[in-house]
Amino acid sequence: MSNPSTRTRGRPPRLDQARTVETALDLLDEAGLDALTMRRLADAMGVQAGALYRYFATKQELLTAMADRILSDVGAAAVPADEEWSEQLTGLARALRTALLAHRDGARVFAGTHSTGKHTLHFADAVIGVLREAGVDDADAARALMAVANFTVGHTLEEQAAAREPGTEAPADPGRLGDAVAAGSYPHLTATLPVLSSTDFTAHFEFGLRLLIDGLRALPQRR
Repeated sequence: MSNPSTRTRGRPPRLDQARTVETALDLLDEAGLDALTMRRLADAMGVQAGALYRYFATKQELLTAMADRILSDVGAAAVPADEEWSEQLTGLARALRTALLAHRDGARVFAGTHSTGKHTLHFADAVIGVLREAGVDDADAARALMAVANFTVGHTLEEQAAAREPGTEAPADPGRLGDAVAAGSYPHLTATLPVLSSTDFTAHFEFGLRLLIDGLRALPQRR
Protein backbone atom coordinates (compact mmCIF):
# COMPACT_ATOMS: atom_id res chain seq x y z
CA MET A 1 0.00 0.00 0.00
CA SER A 2 1.36 3.42 -0.92
CA ASN A 3 1.96 6.09 1.68
CA PRO A 4 -0.82 8.75 1.73
CA SER A 5 1.79 11.50 1.67
CA THR A 6 3.24 9.99 -1.48
CA ARG A 7 -0.14 10.05 -3.23
CA THR A 8 -0.65 13.76 -2.50
CA ARG A 9 2.90 14.82 -3.36
CA GLY A 10 2.96 17.29 -6.20
CA ARG A 11 -0.67 18.33 -5.82
CA PRO A 12 -1.29 22.06 -5.51
CA PRO A 13 -1.98 23.18 -1.93
CA ARG A 14 -5.57 23.60 -0.93
CA LEU A 15 -6.70 27.20 -1.40
CA ASP A 16 -9.92 28.76 -0.21
CA GLN A 17 -11.12 32.09 1.09
CA ALA A 18 -11.12 31.19 4.79
CA ARG A 19 -7.59 29.77 4.71
CA THR A 20 -6.36 32.80 2.80
CA VAL A 21 -7.73 35.17 5.46
CA GLU A 22 -6.31 33.10 8.33
CA THR A 23 -2.88 33.00 6.70
CA ALA A 24 -3.04 36.75 6.09
CA LEU A 25 -3.80 37.34 9.78
CA ASP A 26 -0.85 35.13 10.75
CA LEU A 27 1.42 37.22 8.52
CA LEU A 28 -0.07 40.39 9.97
CA ASP A 29 0.80 39.30 13.50
CA GLU A 30 4.27 38.27 12.39
CA ALA A 31 5.36 41.25 10.32
CA GLY A 32 2.71 43.99 10.47
CA LEU A 33 0.43 45.55 7.90
CA ASP A 34 3.11 47.31 5.87
CA ALA A 35 4.85 43.99 5.17
CA LEU A 36 1.66 42.19 4.18
CA THR A 37 1.61 41.94 0.38
CA MET A 38 -0.30 39.65 -1.95
CA ARG A 39 3.00 38.15 -3.14
CA ARG A 40 4.18 37.42 0.39
CA LEU A 41 0.80 35.91 1.21
CA ALA A 42 0.94 33.71 -1.89
CA ASP A 43 4.44 32.53 -0.94
CA ALA A 44 3.24 31.63 2.55
CA MET A 45 0.42 29.58 1.03
CA GLY A 46 2.61 27.94 -1.57
CA VAL A 47 0.69 29.26 -4.57
CA GLN A 48 1.17 31.76 -7.36
CA ALA A 49 0.09 35.31 -6.52
CA GLY A 50 -2.50 35.22 -9.30
CA ALA A 51 -4.33 32.38 -7.56
CA LEU A 52 -5.33 34.67 -4.71
CA TYR A 53 -7.27 36.93 -7.05
CA ARG A 54 -9.89 34.22 -7.45
CA TYR A 55 -11.13 35.28 -4.01
CA PHE A 56 -9.84 38.85 -3.59
CA ALA A 57 -9.54 41.11 -6.61
CA THR A 58 -7.56 43.68 -4.61
CA LYS A 59 -5.65 43.92 -1.37
CA GLN A 60 -8.41 46.16 -0.05
CA GLU A 61 -10.91 43.32 -0.49
CA LEU A 62 -8.57 41.08 1.48
CA LEU A 63 -8.28 43.66 4.27
CA THR A 64 -12.07 43.95 4.42
CA ALA A 65 -12.37 40.19 4.88
CA MET A 66 -9.63 40.28 7.52
CA ALA A 67 -11.46 43.07 9.36
CA ASP A 68 -14.61 40.99 9.54
CA ARG A 69 -12.66 37.95 10.74
CA ILE A 70 -11.07 40.05 13.51
CA LEU A 71 -14.58 40.80 14.81
CA SER A 72 -15.62 37.14 14.84
CA ASP A 73 -15.42 36.93 18.64
CA VAL A 74 -17.02 40.32 19.27
CA GLY A 75 -20.40 39.44 17.81
CA ALA A 76 -20.57 36.47 20.13
CA ALA A 77 -19.90 38.65 23.17
CA ALA A 78 -22.70 38.14 25.65
CA VAL A 79 -24.97 41.08 26.29
CA PRO A 80 -26.64 40.11 29.59
CA ALA A 81 -30.30 41.06 29.47
CA ASP A 82 -30.35 41.88 33.19
CA GLU A 83 -27.69 44.62 32.87
CA GLU A 84 -28.42 48.28 32.26
CA TRP A 85 -28.06 49.37 28.65
CA SER A 86 -24.98 51.44 29.50
CA GLU A 87 -23.19 48.36 30.83
CA GLN A 88 -24.19 46.38 27.76
CA LEU A 89 -22.88 49.06 25.43
CA THR A 90 -19.70 49.42 27.46
CA GLY A 91 -19.13 45.68 27.20
CA LEU A 92 -19.51 45.72 23.42
CA ALA A 93 -17.09 48.63 23.04
CA ARG A 94 -14.55 46.89 25.26
CA ALA A 95 -14.93 43.70 23.25
CA LEU A 96 -14.27 45.62 20.03
CA ARG A 97 -11.09 47.14 21.46
CA THR A 98 -9.92 43.74 22.72
CA ALA A 99 -10.49 42.17 19.31
CA LEU A 100 -8.51 44.91 17.54
CA LEU A 101 -5.66 44.66 20.04
CA ALA A 102 -5.51 40.90 19.57
CA HIS A 103 -3.81 41.43 16.19
CA ARG A 104 -0.81 43.54 15.33
CA ASP A 105 -2.08 46.62 13.47
CA GLY A 106 -5.63 45.32 13.98
CA ALA A 107 -7.10 48.82 14.13
CA ARG A 108 -5.29 49.83 10.93
CA VAL A 109 -6.75 46.82 9.16
CA PHE A 110 -10.26 47.62 10.35
CA ALA A 111 -10.18 51.39 9.79
CA GLY A 112 -11.83 52.45 6.56
CA THR A 113 -12.82 48.98 5.38
CA HIS A 114 -16.59 49.47 5.83
CA SER A 115 -17.03 45.72 6.06
CA THR A 116 -20.48 44.21 5.46
CA GLY A 117 -19.42 40.79 6.67
CA LYS A 118 -21.59 38.84 9.06
CA HIS A 119 -19.42 39.46 12.12
CA THR A 120 -19.29 43.21 11.55
CA LEU A 121 -23.03 43.38 10.96
CA HIS A 122 -23.73 41.27 14.03
CA PHE A 123 -21.73 43.68 16.20
CA ALA A 124 -23.44 46.72 14.67
CA ASP A 125 -26.86 45.15 15.13
CA ALA A 126 -26.09 44.34 18.77
CA VAL A 127 -25.06 47.94 19.52
CA ILE A 128 -28.11 49.45 17.85
CA GLY A 129 -30.35 46.87 19.50
CA VAL A 130 -29.10 47.84 22.96
CA LEU A 131 -29.78 51.50 22.26
CA ARG A 132 -33.22 50.99 20.74
CA GLU A 133 -34.25 48.85 23.69
CA ALA A 134 -33.14 51.72 25.92
CA GLY A 135 -35.55 54.06 24.13
CA VAL A 136 -33.08 55.83 21.84
CA ASP A 137 -34.69 56.67 18.51
CA ASP A 138 -33.44 55.06 15.31
CA ALA A 139 -31.49 58.03 13.96
CA ASP A 140 -29.68 58.65 17.25
CA ALA A 141 -28.99 54.93 17.67
CA ALA A 142 -27.38 54.78 14.23
CA ARG A 143 -25.21 57.81 14.94
CA ALA A 144 -24.31 56.46 18.37
CA LEU A 145 -23.08 53.25 16.75
CA MET A 146 -20.78 55.28 14.51
CA ALA A 147 -19.59 57.40 17.44
CA VAL A 148 -18.75 54.37 19.60
CA ALA A 149 -17.09 52.47 16.75
CA ASN A 150 -15.11 55.49 15.52
CA PHE A 151 -13.93 56.35 19.02
CA THR A 152 -12.88 52.77 19.76
CA VAL A 153 -11.08 52.26 16.45
CA GLY A 154 -9.42 55.69 16.61
CA HIS A 155 -8.28 55.17 20.19
CA THR A 156 -6.86 51.74 19.33
CA LEU A 157 -5.05 53.16 16.30
CA GLU A 158 -3.22 55.56 18.61
CA GLU A 159 -2.65 52.84 21.19
CA GLN A 160 -1.05 50.47 18.71
CA ALA A 161 0.93 53.24 17.01
CA ALA A 162 2.41 54.27 20.35
CA ALA A 163 3.83 50.80 20.88
CA ARG A 164 6.81 51.51 18.62
CA GLU A 165 8.62 54.29 16.83
CA PRO A 166 8.16 54.43 13.03
CA GLY A 167 10.49 52.00 11.34
CA THR A 168 11.75 50.45 14.58
CA GLU A 169 10.67 47.95 17.20
CA ALA A 170 11.48 50.34 20.06
CA PRO A 171 8.68 51.57 22.31
CA ALA A 172 7.64 55.18 21.80
CA ASP A 173 9.40 57.60 24.16
CA PRO A 174 6.84 59.22 26.47
CA GLY A 175 9.48 61.68 27.61
CA ARG A 176 9.50 63.66 24.36
CA LEU A 177 6.31 65.50 25.27
CA GLY A 178 7.76 66.38 28.66
CA ASP A 179 10.90 67.77 27.08
CA ALA A 180 8.89 69.86 24.61
CA VAL A 181 6.64 71.26 27.35
CA ALA A 182 9.59 72.03 29.61
CA ALA A 183 11.27 73.96 26.84
CA GLY A 184 8.47 76.53 26.64
CA SER A 185 5.83 78.29 28.70
CA TYR A 186 2.86 75.93 28.89
CA PRO A 187 1.50 76.05 32.47
CA HIS A 188 -1.65 74.08 31.77
CA LEU A 189 0.18 71.33 29.92
CA THR A 190 2.73 71.22 32.73
CA ALA A 191 -0.03 70.72 35.31
CA THR A 192 -1.59 67.84 33.38
CA LEU A 193 1.59 66.29 31.98
CA PRO A 194 1.49 63.13 34.14
CA VAL A 195 -1.80 62.13 32.51
CA LEU A 196 -0.96 63.43 29.04
CA SER A 197 2.24 61.39 28.94
CA SER A 198 0.74 58.32 30.59
CA THR A 199 0.67 55.05 28.64
CA ASP A 200 -2.27 53.73 30.63
CA PHE A 201 -4.39 53.38 27.50
CA THR A 202 -7.09 51.45 29.28
CA ALA A 203 -7.70 54.41 31.60
CA HIS A 204 -7.77 56.77 28.63
CA PHE A 205 -10.20 54.52 26.79
CA GLU A 206 -12.52 54.10 29.77
CA PHE A 207 -12.67 57.86 30.31
CA GLY A 208 -13.60 58.58 26.70
CA LEU A 209 -16.14 55.78 26.66
CA ARG A 210 -17.71 57.12 29.85
CA LEU A 211 -18.10 60.53 28.19
CA LEU A 212 -19.92 58.90 25.29
CA ILE A 213 -22.21 56.96 27.60
CA ASP A 214 -23.01 60.06 29.65
CA GLY A 215 -23.86 61.92 26.46
CA LEU A 216 -26.16 59.14 25.34
CA ARG A 217 -27.93 59.21 28.70
CA ALA A 218 -28.96 62.81 27.96
CA LEU A 219 -30.62 62.00 24.64
CA PRO A 220 -34.11 61.17 25.99
CA GLN A 221 -34.00 64.32 28.15
CA ARG A 222 -33.28 66.47 25.10
CA ARG A 223 -36.25 64.96 23.29
